[in-house]
Amino acid sequence: MARSPLTLAASVTSALPEAVVVGVSELTEGAGGRFDSAVVRLDDDRLLVVRVPADDTAEKELRDQAVALRALTPGVLGQLRMTAPRMIGETTVDGRFAAVTDFVAGYRVDAAEVPAGRGVATAIGQALAAVHALPASVVSGDGLTVQSPEQVRQSVSRLLDRVAALHRIPVSLLSRWSHAAAADHLWRFESTVILGGASSDAFLLEDSDGEPRVTGILDWHGLAVGDPALDLQWLSSAPTAALDVFDAYTQASVRAPDAGIHGRARLYAELEFAKWLVHGDDIGSDEIVADAVGLLTALADSVQDDDLTRTQSIEIDDALARAGRVPEVRLAADTSMQTDAYDPDELGAFEESDAGRGHDQQTDSFDETGAIALDEQADGGATVPVDMGEWIRQDASEADERAADNR
Repeated sequence: MARSPLTLAASVTSALPEAVVVGVSELTEGAGGRFDSAVVRLDDDRLLVVRVPADDTAEKELRDQAVALRALTPGVLGQLRMTAPRMIGETTVDGRFAAVTDFVAGYRVDAAEVPAGRGVATAIGQALAAVHALPASVVSGDGLTVQSPEQVRQSVSRLLDRVAALHRIPVSLLSRWSHAAAADHLWRFESTVILGGASSDAFLLEDSDGEPRVTGILDWHGLAVGDPALDLQWLSSAPTAALDVFDAYTQASVRAPDAGIHGRARLYAELEFAKWLVHGDDIGSDEIVADAVGLLTALADSVQDDDLTRTQSIEIDDALARAGRVPEVRLAADTSMQTDAYDPDELGAFEESDAGRGHDQQTDSFDETGAIALDEQADGGATVPVDMGEWIRQDASEADERAADNR
């Protein structure tokens, strides 16, 4: 059952005992129900985001995000010329790790909606190049994952062995992937700092002089040193902008030329279908297995005359574009990580509403007197203002008791 914004607001006071909460609003993340989230306003007008995971997988992701955010020092962000959420505090809610970060404004563009040409596509490509140019010490000094090209390649081989053992994948497709894994020239790359598979909606944009620019990055839970192609696999879901993103990325890159990056990015996108199949087998879901087999069969039919080891540009087909709808999963031999980002429409509406009214006026979600009216109706009736002061003290106390019980 989803936690209410008021419950999430109470967790902020547990993480930050000195905080005085004066408002709260639900934050929809488009994360498939993996997190309960809310935006909380403090009495000093700061906006914070609190997130509580719904299951073990989401909790690991949130913990990874917290570790990564702490590795992003002001010096690192200054080098990027971008911002990221700052870890403000943490607590426990119903036995789950909960993170409190500051609110970062901006808008995002879904991969399928990124337009061709100069603009969002070039801004994201340049931002990715900046991330990949960071020194490896940003990651290695904080105990995060560091993989050499050979280790990345071995991870792919392990996944292929697992898929082959299921005997559910077209032979031609398995042969295609095995050929790519065996092609030495495809794996001659320099490991870089990567986001670990984040897609276009990890990037926050603002318009400056009528031109989009990336001002921040939300998703850092996959922060690692590894294959830069992992951060480009999402282009399989951006049919109109893929080439422009790649061109901008290549032009802005300070790394040595990587002739195999296109082929590896395409390979990683295709392997999402393979991981979907393995996931279905792991949890015993015939429905997921059947869906994955159908996707793999369609993919095999569409790439009969294509060779990943000779791919020099991203070529999008209908079968591969469907990778965007396959949920990302964690596997023991996984070569990418899940991404999760705030819903851009919700963020935009929240920020626009707040800017239009000003902090000194009452809103539907915020009331400077401390009483809050939320869109939580009982039996279809009107919303009822809540005395936040007493409610939060009681709920925070209960949260602390639950945390003590869980310990």
